[in-house]
Amino acid sequence: MCGIQVLITQTGDGADTEKYNEIWANLTATNSRRGPDAHNEISVNVGPARIKLGAHVLHLRGPHTQAQPLVAPTTGDILCWNGEVFGGLDIGNRNDGIELLNELQRQKTHDPRTYIQRTMSKIEGPYAFVYVDREQKHVWYARDYLGRRSLLTKTMDSGAMLVSSVADTADESTAWTEVAAQKIYCVDLNTRSLDGGILEYSWQYAAGGLEIGAEDEHLVLPFGRVDQTVDDIGPISDVASSVQLSDLAEFPDICKWQPYIDQLKSELTQAVKSRVDSIPPNGTHARCGVLFSGGVDCMVLAAILTTVLPRDEPIELFNVAFENPRQTKLQSLDSVYDVPDRKTGRLGWNELERIDPHREWRFIECDVPYSQVIEHKSHVQQLLVPSCTVMDMSIGIALWFASRGHGTRVTATSRTEYMGQSRVLLLGMGADEQLGGYSRHRSAWDKSGPHALAREIALDVERIATRNLGRDDRVVSDNAKEARFPFLAANVVAFLSQTPIAYKMDMRYARGVGEKLLLRLLARQLGLVQACVLAKRAIQFGARTAKMESSQTRGQDFL
Repeated sequence: MCGIQVLITQTGDGADTEKYNEIWANLTATNSRRGPDAHNEISVNVGPARIKLGAHVLHLRGPHTQAQPLVAPTTGDILCWNGEVFGGLDIGNRNDGIELLNELQRQKTHDPRTYIQRTMSKIEGPYAFVYVDREQKHVWYARDYLGRRSLLTKTMDSGAMLVSSVADTADESTAWTEVAAQKIYCVDLNTRSLDGGILEYSWQYAAGGLEIGAEDEHLVLPFGRVDQTVDDIGPISDVASSVQLSDLAEFPDICKWQPYIDQLKSELTQAVKSRVDSIPPNGTHARCGVLFSGGVDCMVLAAILTTVLPRDEPIELFNVAFENPRQTKLQSLDSVYDVPDRKTGRLGWNELERIDPHREWRFIECDVPYSQVIEHKSHVQQLLVPSCTVMDMSIGIALWFASRGHGTRVTATSRTEYMGQSRVLLLGMGADEQLGGYSRHRSAWDKSGPHALAREIALDVERIATRNLGRDDRVVSDNAKEARFPFLAANVVAFLSQTPIAYKMDMRYARGVGEKLLLRLLARQLGLVQACVLAKRAIQFGARTAKMESSQTRGQDFL
């Protein structure tokens, strides 16, 4: 993982040098928290521009830490890479940034016009990058097609352009914006203008069996549109709204569902394995953890994770709870941290120990006093930029404290202070959008039936790239941790997109059963009897970060 910062100015523009230096220093301080293992900077002249690039590395691939920016020895091209190549290139135990740069150079030799599009069409995994083609005088930058890594841009009043993983809020004359994930951008410095020569190349769905990379100009997505077929819904008489999944054998038409359950298990196992196999050894320390509420999404990820990690490795389960002064006044609690996610988290931990008693499960209670919320709130708010609503803060501060990993390790006989060791964290983002986990999905069904539900799911999956994954990356990465999202692996998205709606959810069942039904059936098959019937609960309500000061604030209100 990497923190990226780039400043592009007109050659000879010295009028705002002091301001540029201040912004650069601020960006360096913030990005260095993302990548504390190595830092380097390069400045080059390209056409009419002076380009300064900085990169801050968190070592997560290869046998040793590889400093960035990376420079191609023959062409002088420069790559800042904040990503993970999980497929499309043969990486092995090598550094994926170097292998990607080598592939870009090979493709450039064959086709200098479309080599960026061709290469990035092959890459499976989350990323943000900046690439300077010194020969063609181009600066390329982008986020992956689902927006799983943060990248922001800003054009200053002077015309200078900034690109960074995180924002600097010292200069408020112009605003930072999130780079749209549906496109790859190219600053053409041959135009002798920094703001008038930005070219855009859009990701496209493959049409009629088109092979990935077969189009000269277009970037081809590795998955198709959501199948909105509702023909297989079956007669209503087959469904009893009171059915619970504790007796899976009695579930109606389980034989029809079984191939989809098995396929989801296979795809998720592949996604989890590819996301943990390459993590460097960490001695006796944990390499991978899960942000853990005890809900069905994170429970399934943890249950699959234990099947792919070596038996002697511990798995950390980070469960966050907040002292909410408003809630404390309203109800009597044995502890201010007995929040809903703490209760389900403990149940989930016990269930994981039951299905795999030989694994060392480290359940970490990350208790956050209200005084710490006040202390760190302004820092988290800066990380959120350009996101700026009350809901962004409620979710962001929960993710920040959970990923920090400071807490108490709980066992059956002891409680000890603990600092999280994992540099990679698995998160369940993407499950709700694809499997019908939001209340608006049930509302669509209730109001207009299965076709409306199918349209709502398709719309949500289309919008994943424009939602909040960049925000979540900025918050988690600030703790020198990398968030990985198995539900958003290309193979998982492809499988779920082609699966009919009727085999992913069924809103004729009660809440806690009908939504994400396919995932719940998999959870039950994995032995997660309690977790498979838990209703969805948003993190801001489960950890109690919502409405800390006032019940009158709304999620969409600006901070």
